[in-house]
Amino acid sequence: MTDDRVPINNIAPLANVARLMTLVDRLQNRAHGLPGLGCFYAPAGFGKTHAGIFAASKFDACHVQALPFGGTKKLMEMIVVELGFAPARTVAGLFDQAAAEFARKGYPLIIDEADQILRDTTIEAIRNLQDHTGVPVILMGEELLPQKLKRWERVHSRILSWEAAEAVTLDDIGHLAAIYARGVTLDPDLKQGLLAASRGSIRNASNSLAFMGEFAALKGLKHLSLANWAAGAFHTGEAPEARKGFVTVSAMGRARRAV
Repeated sequence: MTDDRVPINNIAPLANVARLMTLVDRLQNRAHGLPGLGCFYAPAGFGKTHAGIFAASKFDACHVQALPFGGTKKLMEMIVVELGFAPARTVAGLFDQAAAEFARKGYPLIIDEADQILRDTTIEAIRNLQDHTGVPVILMGEELLPQKLKRWERVHSRILSWEAAEAVTLDDIGHLAAIYARGVTLDPDLKQGLLAASRGSIRNASNSLAFMGEFAALKGLKHLSLANWAAGAFHTGEAPEARKGFVTVSAMGRARRAV
């Protein structure tokens, strides 16, 4: 069957969205005295950012995507701007701005790409911000983020809940199809093939569905199966093999011909 429900703002209600929502809710409603940090982790492509955007809208959270440059000051500036204020000039001033607003409003803070900010001063600033305000703070990152956080015992020991995003499901593919292949019915065998080829990645599944939507529109089709999916290949995230006969450059900088 074709799923004609169109997700608002192209944010589909995927299983990992529900997992992150549960994590935020658990932190918001924790018993007095319990720590307020959470960790949401998974390999790249499992939809963490997608889930973060949805949860930010649902809980009126401050959601920022950390950058690999700028250190503590850049992160605090991003948080303050997301809260709606002109940022102060110093890290101390930025911290005071953020702490005052979080304490006043109780917004959860979701930091995506937290792997990018695993430095002593920055991770301690996050811990202090949570300690000072009591608001939930969720660190989102790659699969090894929990292990990386062990370096900072004062942070690691304050993680109330560790939540892993899981591989894409058939239900997820149905929701994603309503966005990327809207109006096209996909046979069960095609969905199963897409699920296997996606290797658990929501990103790969979304890319494949977008190709299917384009193909169906070009051919005037309303129904796709493995038999008529002439574009053939699913998006697996693998890079293409080097083409024979084209000149490449070795790691040592010497030109050679691909064999």
